[in-house]
Amino acid sequence: MRATLIALALLLVATTGHSVDRTAVAPVAASSATSPIPLSTSHGASHVSPRAATAATQGDAKTVTVSGGADESVPGWSIVTVPPAGWTSDCCQYARAIGVNLVIYQGDWTGNPDRVMVLNVWPRKLPSLKAERAADQASYVKKDPKAAVSAFPVTGTAMTCDGVLYQGSDHMDDAVVFCDPGKATGIRLSWSMTVAAKDPQRASVLALLRQVVQKSTYTKYQRGYKSTSRTSAP
Repeated sequence: MRATLIALALLLVATTGHSVDRTAVAPVAASSATSPIPLSTSHGASHVSPRAATAATQGDAKTVTVSGGADESVPGWSIVTVPPAGWTSDCCQYARAIGVNLVIYQGDWTGNPDRVMVLNVWPRKLPSLKAERAADQASYVKKDPKAAVSAFPVTGTAMTCDGVLYQGSDHMDDAVVFCDPGKATGIRLSWSMTVAAKDPQRASVLALLRQVVQKSTYTKYQRGYKSTSRTSAP
């Protein structure tokens, strides 16, 4: 089993990401910090690696919570969202193997980044979401000068969010939504997903990503909760 997980993780690290090299299914830590794996863009500070997640049912919706205890200047935090019906959430097995906080995927885990939603949480360092997006975009375009870049609007969110859509020259699209739960939280986060440009369900899959972002909320970590992630200083 361990050998299988390692093989899948290596495959994913070798083939994914929302930057042209697709070295992971998530953005990288910012240039001011060190990422635990060679991720593909430049938007955050040090990465937060998950250990576990909790699930609860509210009405007909199953919620998933990822939490991190206080660490240095970062207060404890929890991010809660509602995955699409029939999709699987993981933060302690596959997500941990590739160095991200949470993955949400449909069907069996294959190591293919296509249609995998990824949550990253990191200590805030850059001055604004605009700066996060600008750094990410600059890194992407540097690696893929022929890529098309456009806004990826997401409305009705509980946090301030700013989305971008990269249409790579490799015919893979990468949607990334940066969110800021507020200065006092000490963190920023992103949701991202790769989808093939010619995927006949591209529009509906991207709509599901928007829904996950819209349903994402921040809550303060409370003593007594099981810490599921930890931050590391840059």
